[in-house]
Formats: sequence, structure tokens, C-alpha cells
Amino acid sequence: MTQAELAEKAGVSRQTINAIEKGKFDPSLPLAFRFSQLFKLQIEEIFQFEE
Repeated sequence: MTQAELAEKAGVSRQTINAIEKGKFDPSLPLAFRFSQLFKLQIEEIFQFEE
């Protein structure tokens, strides 16, 4: 899936997807849940908490 395709399905811009992938932006909780639903994975399987 391309960034543009994922962005469309998640309802965000491709730039947002790019920033998340590069670690420059942390998604909101509602957006994290959308990713979870799209990929059929737990949020913890997609994102890692780093202090």
C-alpha cells in the first residue's frame, strides 16, 4: 500500500503518513485506532512507546 492509499483510507494527508513513518509526528489516539482497524492489528503492534 502506498502512502497516498493509506492516507486516503485513514482520512489524512500523505504528508501526515510520511511524518509518522519518519518519527516526526505522533498520531492522535483516534488516528492510531483507525490504523489499528485498517491493518487489523493491536495499536501496540503498530506503534512502540518510547520515552
